[in-house]
Amino acid sequence: HVQLVESGGGSVRAGGSLRLSCVVSGYTAKYMCMAWFRQAPGKQREGVAAVFVNDGRTYYGDSVAARFTISRDTAKNGVYLQMDHLKPEDTATYYCAARLGICDSGWPREGIYNYWGQGTQVTVS
Repeated sequence: HVQLVESGGGSVRAGGSLRLSCVVSGYTAKYMCMAWFRQAPGKQREGVAAVFVNDGRTYYGDSVAARFTISRDTAKNGVYLQMDHLKPEDTATYYCAARLGICDSGWPREGIYNYWGQGTQVTVS
């Protein structure tokens, strides 16, 4: 039974930083494409970033490139999302997602992910 557990959300002022963590249980993250999505009230869920844990190849959404960094931690069987230079428009619930296999250009599509975390709130004021 695969589970994803997120942590690290919170409230921060504009320009600040937060780091989100997502730990996988029940499967080896090394063989997964893992991604972060976010959803703000009244908006569609959007892909933020993804990483293929096995080789570290990363993908980013246009709105966060150069501000956010996704990284893998094979020892802890999970991934991080380092968020710097946060803006009020980054306020959302952030979700960790995972699928078995590689990441590719289709990574932002929600439907390809098999597993989802419960979400963690990020508020930027």
